[in-house]
Amino acid sequence: MLKVGLTGGIGAGKSEVSRLLVSYGAVLIDADRIAREVVEPGTPGLAAVVEEFGPGVLAEDGSLDRPALGSVVFADPDALAALNAIVHPLVRDRSAALEAEADPASVVVHDVPLLTENGLAPLYDLVVVVDATSRTQLDRLVRLRGMTEADARARMAAQADREKRLAVADLVIDNDGSLAQLEPRVRAVWDELVRRAAG
Repeated sequence: MLKVGLTGGIGAGKSEVSRLLVSYGAVLIDADRIAREVVEPGTPGLAAVVEEFGPGVLAEDGSLDRPALGSVVFADPDALAALNAIVHPLVRDRSAALEAEADPASVVVHDVPLLTENGLAPLYDLVVVVDATSRTQLDRLVRLRGMTEADARARMAAQADREKRLAVADLVIDNDGSLAQLEPRVRAVWDELVRRAAG
């Protein structure tokens, strides 16, 4: 099994790279998706978040109101650290369980947005970084995700900068261009991952 950490800044296009890798045969363990699962209604994770941040982070249906929570934690580093202390251990345990279920010969890609920030690079056989300029990230967040420029900048600022991400990379996928340009770059990285897994 080859354990790959995949990361990139918000708006860099990591989700698209994940989708392509899965289409080639990768086993994907998506930390963001797991992070949502561990705070679904009725989970101990959601109970812990409400205990920490109060009932104002709940929607009317009892689910987590992500925008409300986001407006609290992205403006306050201590609040973000408190949220991470709740969610990250739950995500880590679930990710380990999913990895244990994967075929021993597979390429397992852990999609981890905060891999650099949390010093997780040593957990993987190699790290792949999806890279885009901050100008490209900002454009995608505003144009494609409908964020305000201020919100987009705040979320970008809450993450490691581009240089820190590139410093942990074993392989880099440049995604400053179009989807048509991205696909062959991802395919080349996949071929390299398969080669390393076989070696």
